[in-house]
Amino acid sequence: MLPIQINDTTLRDGEQAAGVAFTTAEKVIFATIMDAIGVQELEVGIPAMGSTEAAAITQMVNLGLKTLLTGWNRAVRSDIDASLACGLSRVHISVPVSEIQIAVKFQGNCKLVFDRLRDTIGYARDRGLYISVGGEDSSRADESFLLDVALAAQDWGASRFRFCDTVGILDPLTTHSKVKRLVNKLVIPVEMHTHNDLGMATANALAGIRAGASSVNTTVNGLGERAGNAALEEVIMALKRIYGIKTGIDTTRFREISEFVVKASGCDVPPWKAIVGKNAFAHESGIHGHGVLQNPATYEPFTPEEVGRERQLVIGKHSGKHLITNLLKQYGIALSLEETRSLVDAVRDLSVELKRSLTPDELLGLIPNH
Repeated sequence: MLPIQINDTTLRDGEQAAGVAFTTAEKVIFATIMDAIGVQELEVGIPAMGSTEAAAITQMVNLGLKTLLTGWNRAVRSDIDASLACGLSRVHISVPVSEIQIAVKFQGNCKLVFDRLRDTIGYARDRGLYISVGGEDSSRADESFLLDVALAAQDWGASRFRFCDTVGILDPLTTHSKVKRLVNKLVIPVEMHTHNDLGMATANALAGIRAGASSVNTTVNGLGERAGNAALEEVIMALKRIYGIKTGIDTTRFREISEFVVKASGCDVPPWKAIVGKNAFAHESGIHGHGVLQNPATYEPFTPEEVGRERQLVIGKHSGKHLITNLLKQYGIALSLEETRSLVDAVRDLSVELKRSLTPDELLGLIPNH
């Protein structure tokens, strides 16, 4: 496989999640952290929105980061002017490519897609900009039409083409087939942009990469419109662990950046969220706890330290004597086998009553004469 470029769009598509609005200071901090951990590119927002959006983008440009900064644009010259005014040297130009999107945005005029794209690419190229072109709703587009748009963009000066599963309707096998066709016909790189409406954003992003795409859009925690996008932490760890692809990104700071985005967005992640959820390395089950105590690899695909987290051994309804005995040892308490069995029963009863796991103090409180 080719080297994979991560182009994170938390500041654009992530912020488009309903009810989310980052401050300028939060955007600057986010960009600084992402630069520090080695993310190669950030889609920093929509310059044409003006006001605080443009001010935030200008501040990020002025940071002098190693990370490449790209602005999102419609296929109109005024959007390109807004990107230039922010100091950006890279632009992404989006055009609708499915019948339903063209009907709504260009009154069904397919020729207008090409006319607008040719004009805007030429305008951006004449100003020395790096140009990425995106096919909005690529997954529902006629494949021949999609290819015609991508080839035209390439001929007119685009340096990358983005395949967008805009409403998240694909499965990995179909994604692979559609993206492979583009990769085989284009000279410029293909970028994946996937949504999670059916829960397959990360899987579809990886399928596109397997098909030859060499760039992928992500968002931290999978933040994004409707059901969200492919999660940065999931894509990077899957590339590393499944395919042996190292992106050069410092994964030990995933917890830090995840918690920052939770705070800035006001959107928490569920405890079972892959990689960054609080239960991702928590073990309560007796069988699992016993296995992890002997060798963590029995029930962990990688160490929690690799993604900035810590292992948790939780006492609750499903805990067994091995896990409980191990925790008691930390307090210098040794019980007989009969006492331990009795304690296990008491733990299960209290856990069911409270409908949660127990704190260490609650566990100790169940020991007679303690």
